[in-house]
Amino acid sequence: MPELLLELFSEEIPARMQGGAARDLARLFGERLSAAGLAAEGVRTFAGPRRLTLVCELPSRTANRSEELKGPKCSAPPQALEGFLRKTGLSREQLVERDGVLFAVVERPGRATASIVAEAVEAVVRGFPWPKSMRWGTGTLRWVRPLKRITCLFDGAVVPFEIDGIVAGDVTEGHRFMGKPGAFSVSGVENYRRKLSERFVVLEVEERKARILERGRALCAEAGLALVEDDGLLEEVAGLSEWPVPILGSMDPAFLDLPAEVIRTSMRNHQKYFAVATNLDDQSRSAANSSDHTSPSTAIKLAPRFLAVANIEASDGGAAVAAGNARVLSARLNDARFFWDEDRRDGAFAEWLRKLEGVTFHAKLGTMAERVERIAALAREIAPLVGADTDLAETAARLCKADLASGIVGEFPELQGVMGRYYVRGLAASPLPAPAVADWSAVRDQVADAVRDHYRPQGPNDAVPTAPLTVAVALADKLDTLVGFFAIDEKPTGSKDPYALRRAALGVIRTFLENGVRAHLSAVIQPRINYLAERAAEAKARQEEPHRHVTPDRIDGLYILASLQLAMVPDELLDFFADRMKVLLRDQGQRHDLVDAVFALGDDDLVRIVAGVEALEAFLATEDGANLLGGYRRAANILKAEAKKHPGEAYDGAVEAGGMSAAEERALAEALERAEAEVAPRLADEDFAGAMTALARLRGPVDAFFERVLVNDPDPAVRLNRLRLLNRVQGEMGRVADFSAIVG
Repeated sequence: MPELLLELFSEEIPARMQGGAARDLARLFGERLSAAGLAAEGVRTFAGPRRLTLVCELPSRTANRSEELKGPKCSAPPQALEGFLRKTGLSREQLVERDGVLFAVVERPGRATASIVAEAVEAVVRGFPWPKSMRWGTGTLRWVRPLKRITCLFDGAVVPFEIDGIVAGDVTEGHRFMGKPGAFSVSGVENYRRKLSERFVVLEVEERKARILERGRALCAEAGLALVEDDGLLEEVAGLSEWPVPILGSMDPAFLDLPAEVIRTSMRNHQKYFAVATNLDDQSRSAANSSDHTSPSTAIKLAPRFLAVANIEASDGGAAVAAGNARVLSARLNDARFFWDEDRRDGAFAEWLRKLEGVTFHAKLGTMAERVERIAALAREIAPLVGADTDLAETAARLCKADLASGIVGEFPELQGVMGRYYVRGLAASPLPAPAVADWSAVRDQVADAVRDHYRPQGPNDAVPTAPLTVAVALADKLDTLVGFFAIDEKPTGSKDPYALRRAALGVIRTFLENGVRAHLSAVIQPRINYLAERAAEAKARQEEPHRHVTPDRIDGLYILASLQLAMVPDELLDFFADRMKVLLRDQGQRHDLVDAVFALGDDDLVRIVAGVEALEAFLATEDGANLLGGYRRAANILKAEAKKHPGEAYDGAVEAGGMSAAEERALAEALERAEAEVAPRLADEDFAGAMTALARLRGPVDAFFERVLVNDPDPAVRLNRLRLLNRVQGEMGRVADFSAIVG
């Protein structure tokens, strides 16, 4: 089929927007073509610093189409008929009558693909969903940066159209500095690729990334060093250069006395440089290349070198570029050293704790110091549940946010926690008057690790904390966030989650599950609700003081507002956790309806819920389980139907043994008694598999009952007794899970 080549050439496109732009171009263009009856094949998009490109194969024209349009009824007013005729361009005689309704059969001839492409490109360009866009000159077109050229060829010929004064053609440009001067024409996809390559433009981002890695590794290996790889940084620098040229530079070795995370962050964020290590084993290489480049890795020892990626092949091999980059990096690291030295002076930690009193966490949730108080109180409550010392948990919680007021974290916010660990380890004694720590040197490292890791997990692939002290502080931090924002009605809506509450809830769930934390969520949440309720009562009392002529302070307003939401928070939060549990277990291959079935029992012990879901899944996979589920549904349907026929009639009464005339109903009653005697203790021991096995023994008696017993017996007493028996079946199964929530 004929090939289409579309290139949108502009000023520099931000690297972070390129990947999304390539996907949007393919999606939007495909939707436009599909709406016009065209199916594109082999669609590929490419994004780079100055161009978005799309190539595909298309038929030369669309097929002729016959379309039937439904019109008004034959009895409709004349005005309705006239409007329909105008719409279709047909006469009354050309309409077809069917069942009293008029139909028009409209023959639509095929269209040339070039004309459809011209319309599609203009619509896509004018409505392109850039995160940020701009206008320039006197035109009305918006684009991420000024759009300079549009290259559009179909089957080797220019597709003629114009957008805001930009006329489509067969001309594009190569590398800004290294390419042959001026624009050049292209005749097709392969010709376009070849000419770009001749003019120092690598079209595909994956090829640019491969060049950076291969050359970067080689340069480091030649120097006896190892490249500290970083997927996120690689993606970014590949979007900054059309002809990437890695250059190995040197920095002052004196800077290596700074924390490695500070050096790497300064290189990465400010200069887009890769760090270089003296050696990397497989484990440290994996840690260095994690999604969180601040991850601790004691095995990484940085070398006084860096790898920069230039967009030009310098005549001197990059020596001047490397020297210039080294000077800029030195200036950045000098700033970092100043903050590092300031942060380590005597009394700095106590000063940061005081500064938190003036740092607003949220206008409706008080200062950071007040948040620390809440986290510390909650950490004390959680500590016994996870095997941590209560006083030590409170100490770590009171120190965990102090580094937010430090100079380094002010410069590099992503190092919060990481720098806190360094600063805590540098303390000769605890900066807190209470709770007293008998031997600070013996626990200092534990506290420091808790300060660093209490933010974890920060994403689905991040490891959860495992040290008991860290688990206590991490859970307290996330639960305080969730309770607070739910209390002020700042819950996630749709795709919006500005306070990352979904991530916090998932972090709590993973921490509970992977550490086997046995606690009821409601028991952990409720003290936070009580705390806010107490503050709300105090604030309200202050507001009602006589002769109070000042405007209510922020905290008064905060807690009065919070008190309006407190009653709903526990149920809303538990529902929110249930939704996050479904997401997590679904990602692990579990069924969401099984989570619903177990959650419906009102249990909020996450470890026990997961065990119940796993046992339920295994049970339903057996023949007995599947058939018993069918029996449960049949019983539920009968009870529901009878409740509608006889409103007010209760089926939860005792089953009369003397009222059972059929052998099958007596057998079912006996099986139920045995199951009831066995299921309860097994559930108490959390032997869910054993409880399911006990339920499975009901399968035969239930099947026999439905095969041979008439539930709706003419005798009202017999009928009621049998309905009560079915209610017992439903109730006994309902002790294990809500089987009505199971789908399929």
